[in-house]
Amino acid sequence: MPNLLREASHKRQTVFDLLFRNLTRLAAFAVLALLAAIIGSLIVGRLIPIVGTLVTSGIALLIAIPVSFGIAIFLTELSPRWLRRPLGIAVELLAGIPSIIYGMWGLFIFAPLFADHVEPWLNDHIGTWPLLGPFFSGPPMGIGMLTAGIILAIMVIPFIASVMRDVFDVVPTMLKESAYGLGATTWEVMWNVVLPYTKIGVVGGIMLGLGRALGETMAVTFVIGNAHELHQSLLMPGNSISSALANEFTEAVGDLYTSSLIELGLILFFITFVVLSLARFMLYRLAKGEGQGA
Repeated sequence: MPNLLREASHKRQTVFDLLFRNLTRLAAFAVLALLAAIIGSLIVGRLIPIVGTLVTSGIALLIAIPVSFGIAIFLTELSPRWLRRPLGIAVELLAGIPSIIYGMWGLFIFAPLFADHVEPWLNDHIGTWPLLGPFFSGPPMGIGMLTAGIILAIMVIPFIASVMRDVFDVVPTMLKESAYGLGATTWEVMWNVVLPYTKIGVVGGIMLGLGRALGETMAVTFVIGNAHELHQSLLMPGNSISSALANEFTEAVGDLYTSSLIELGLILFFITFVVLSLARFMLYRLAKGEGQGA
């Protein structure tokens, strides 16, 4: 009889333990679900400027990375010695031009030319493609997501190209001369020797350019169109976090409106902080590796 009572008590205790464990697990998942719901609602409420920021920055990098790579190759391998220093200084001077100058140039010079000559061609030749076409179809207005991405690319090219040139210069001459001695071309030396040796620094420079593109305000405000709508076409106007802050902060009425704009600023700060922190960490690793190699 006592054994039966102990077994029954043990079974009840096991059931209670299982029930308690499941309830605590449910409570923990409920907290995570609530947090995810809050984050989701905040993202959905500000989806258009977040998407605009990421899309324009992505377009800028797609254009700036190959162009910067070509500039760095020319300055380190192909350029005559008398041209390297003045051309390098010219590239660095482009980084000092105020962003509002880029924005005014983009609005008054680049946008009309883009609307008259480039966007009609995109509509006629790429806009009819099955999958890619919807991204390049729309009225040729000159301003829009694609224009903002191109202006951002022009702005970040000096940053990325300067970093790439500096890290390409740290490659030991013996490595490159050995590759040339084996019959490698300039492209093969850069792709198979220089780039693997400096890949951390190259990625760091790209992330520095990405940080500049994410936080750019005035130039994007001039040419993105500032339309609070989400379009599939890159030729249509859009919005970004920085342009939304520049346009709406002075007109914010009430605590809710102001708080929502401050939230956007916090999101942009967080994204930029993470990108720049990763870039600094990668550059630190590159410098540490060079010291060990020496």
